[in-house]
Amino acid sequence: MIIAVDGPTASGKGTISKELAKYFSLPFLDTGLLYRAVGWTLQEQGGDADNPADALAACVFDSTLLDNPALRREVVGGLASRVSVHPEVRRALDKRQKDFAYQPAGAVLDGRDIGTVIAPDADVKLFVTASSEARAIRRFEEMKRRGEQVSFDDILADILERDKRDKNRTTAPLKPAEDADLLDTTNLTIDAAIQQAIAMVNAKTSGRRDKDPA
Repeated sequence: MIIAVDGPTASGKGTISKELAKYFSLPFLDTGLLYRAVGWTLQEQGGDADNPADALAACVFDSTLLDNPALRREVVGGLASRVSVHPEVRRALDKRQKDFAYQPAGAVLDGRDIGTVIAPDADVKLFVTASSEARAIRRFEEMKRRGEQVSFDDILADILERDKRDKNRTTAPLKPAEDADLLDTTNLTIDAAIQQAIAMVNAKTSGRRDKDPA
């Protein structure tokens, strides 16, 4: 079984995807970490995130980098969003993602174009979203818990800018697959969102929409 989970930043798709992987005993890949790894590598190389050649050169990195907690930093997320607009970068990372998606054990992948590009024939496609304000609040609280000095207005502006880049890029723009189920987490607790996602997967795979996921 392949489960594709797409959506914008801070929508909750990462947490939901991890829990889906646990519940259905499937391997999990946060594909956004690949782009963050490119952003991190580019920063270390002193490259320009808006230069396609610099960004492509940063696509060569060891898989162990994905375990580096520094990839979760906000500045790295911004770089990831910028390098992801380059078609050359997306092509360079496509094979890693497709190989993971189509392994015999099945998989859960979360990202921006899993259901539309990486695994268009996935068994289940979810598009997780939330209002920009709700997502900014979540990111603001998360960064405060890490002890980072941040401005809510700056975070909201950054989220809106990332959304604009993700939706308007020419290659693999952020959008729901035509057959994706929409999960709006704006007014849901994370537990409620996870339970709803599990129910959606069960409905797609068994046809029993009222199955209790607990």
